Amino acid sequence: MEQNSIRIEPADWLAELDLNKCFPRQAPLEVDVGCGKGAFLLSQAQSRPEHNFLGIDRMLRRIRKVSNKAERAGLHNLRLLRIDARYAVRHMMPAKAVTVYYVFFPDPWPKKRHHGKRFFDADVLAAIRRTLSQGGLIHAATDHLPYFEEMKALIEKDAAFRRVETFVPALHERTEFERYYVKHKKIGRLSFQRV
Repeated sequence: MEQNSIRIEPADWLAELDLNKCFPRQAPLEVDVGCGKGAFLLSQAQSRPEHNFLGIDRMLRRIRKVSNKAERAGLHNLRLLRIDARYAVRHMMPAKAVTVYYVFFPDPWPKKRHHGKRFFDADVLAAIRRTLSQGGLIHAATDHLPYFEEMKALIEKDAAFRRVETFVPALHERTEFERYYVKHKKIGRLSFQRV
């Protein structure tokens, strides 16, 4: 992968990412899981240039849009990876490499027969635990309250995490989806730290 390229195209999709080859310099890494159209990711990367940011999304159209915006803004601390987030977190993120995970409005797969497709489960939480640095954070939000309760219960059971003050993005950083639904539905938010 070229070091100046915003989109990461690994030579080996079965290997962990070499973050030194992905970013032009070493810095704390924050990962936006399911970055969507990139409002939050782009804002964070622009306002905090001392950190590296990785956006993960499956949708090529979204990745292209965010990439174009990042290039126009000259964001050298932002990279994008087009892949299933579960796979990326479980198999491609190096141990203790991430300082923050943001998981905002993951697909709730509300039908019971689809629950196995949800992002949060014991395997993904184990991968988050392995890849978060000591003191690293996970911030999550969803408008699907049953899913929120499952996420919260799963993380609270894990002794490697402790609850911290809930992170709420600034209004301008919120997705269109969130700005719409916050008027109509309650949003469940949680923040935990790796201890």
